Amino acid sequence: MADTDGWETIRPCMMRIGPVQGLVLLDHLFLDMSDLKVVRETKTLRELTLDKLRDAIVRGYFPPGARLVERTLCDELGVSRTIVREVLRHLETEGLVDVAARQGPVVARLNPAQVSEIYELRGLLEANAARACAGRSTPELVKQLRGIRKKIEAAFQAEDLSAVLAHTEHFYDALFEGAQKTVSLAVVKSLNARINRLRALTIATPGRSTESNREMNRMLDAIERRDGEAAFAASIAHISRTAELALEALARRGEGELPA
Repeated sequence: MADTDGWETIRPCMMRIGPVQGLVLLDHLFLDMSDLKVVRETKTLRELTLDKLRDAIVRGYFPPGARLVERTLCDELGVSRTIVREVLRHLETEGLVDVAARQGPVVARLNPAQVSEIYELRGLLEANAARACAGRSTPELVKQLRGIRKKIEAAFQAEDLSAVLAHTEHFYDALFEGAQKTVSLAVVKSLNARINRLRALTIATPGRSTESNREMNRMLDAIERRDGEAAFAASIAHISRTAELALEALARRGEGELPA
């Protein structure tokens, strides 16, 4: 009966304003029904644990080859063994954890050959995105990219590694989206955990903040003037230099021989 009474109240209004306007009125009246949907604004305990353990590996708290003992992790993280197991399995898919025979989960070692391949892929995808971004460049896009770069520079100055990594990831999201290269972005995101682990190595190099900012601003200047080839070249130069620093860092840490 309540539904009928409601319709009887609305119908005279629809008759007066016409069918099209009446549908708009109905849409407006019932729009607030979407408020019934439950929106989860906080992360689950599993997601929080995943973020924490991933960050610990990326930042070197757990060094390459270190055993990841479930019971110890439960105590350190304050979560159940079930959550720890799920998180370790997820990190294995990201390439941060390996399961060694008779050892169980260990922090994956950074294989120089694989590192070279990751940077090769980054070079192809990011340089292509930079060129496409230049072709679609607008003042609004350039302003967005430069704004994120300023946050990265500020994080470098504050020596805030987590902020540098987060803002850098945001920068590349904006770059790929501005280039309309969504499939390429998905491929890069699948490598993000390993990429951030390598970034943690390279940004710790003395003087790297100034050098990196100069490289990236050169690319942004090319995007702003819509010079696709210059943007492509600047991106390749940046990735090549970053790869060089990463491989040097691996050599210093003794993680395998440099590829011939």
